[in-house]
Amino acid sequence: MNKVHPSADAALADLTDGITLLVGGFGLSGNPENLIRAVHARGLRDLTLVSNNAGVDGKGLGLLLEARQVKTMIGSYVGENKEFERQFLSGELAVELCPQGTLAERLRAAGAGIPAFYTPTGAGTLRAEGRETRTFNGRQCLLETALHGDVALVKAWKGDTHGNLLFRKTSRNFNPLVAKAARLTIAEVEEIVPAGELDADAIHLPGIYVQRIIQGAHYDKWIEQRTTRPREAS
Repeated sequence: MNKVHPSADAALADLTDGITLLVGGFGLSGNPENLIRAVHARGLRDLTLVSNNAGVDGKGLGLLLEARQVKTMIGSYVGENKEFERQFLSGELAVELCPQGTLAERLRAAGAGIPAFYTPTGAGTLRAEGRETRTFNGRQCLLETALHGDVALVKAWKGDTHGNLLFRKTSRNFNPLVAKAARLTIAEVEEIVPAGELDADAIHLPGIYVQRIIQGAHYDKWIEQRTTRPREAS
């Protein structure tokens, strides 16, 4: 039951080129920084990358894009990454833009064993081209399929040796969803505690969804846009 691996590189040792990789995080918040760097260092290629966002230049998933390790990107928000834009416009990168709520539900459906669902989001737009539609209560809906992955990389605040995880704040958005949607989930945490030490009622993601866990280190916890203003006089 001890799922702890000594390093990110050890946890990724059997990953191969061409896999579908689900990555947690919301913007740069809650990114599995150590695992992303390890994928970059291993030089895995032809990846189908599924994430809410594409990182920014030189940070987060931007590392993998700059190294030309990504063949296909499926995500919602890509506006912070100039390299992504360049590869997309030049035809080097295949892209599927998916509405954020639809992306979340496709991942949730995969984890719940639901093969597909109907949603009104995207009806009458380019998203609807070539997709099955059906009308419910007078409203046109699109058929969206579940989004499975070979491997998921997630970041949590704390975990135990059995893989039970606790998330903090924004990192709880997409990390639990991708963890449930992949055949193999690898988690990095800021702190690992012995099994049984976490309050069972406080666990956000049960260890049954996590196969490997590592202790992360040297977190940068980047911020995409830092905006400040002068403090008003009292």
